[in-house]
Amino acid sequence: MFIFIEKAVLGMAFLRILSGCIEIIAAFLMIKFHTVEKALIINSSLAFVGPTVLVITTTIGVLGLSGDLSLMKIFWIFLGVSCILIGVKW
Repeated sequence: MFIFIEKAVLGMAFLRILSGCIEIIAAFLMIKFHTVEKALIINSSLAFVGPTVLVITTTIGVLGLSGDLSLMKIFWIFLGVSCILIGVKW
């Protein structure tokens, strides 16, 4: 028996796995370099990865639901994601 998984779900899961791997690699790099300054630089570079994965994953999910969602609902979803990103950055 075959299990069918939607492409959008696979894409979203893959991006989250990739993001998690990047986080783990960053943690190992912090341990390897063993200085607060370099750990802070590595941690700061992760601030770019998180929001990027959030936006791409949300986009994939919305595109996967595009047949079921109205244009107004899609607008509200992206407005909500924008508010999250603005809230985090300022």
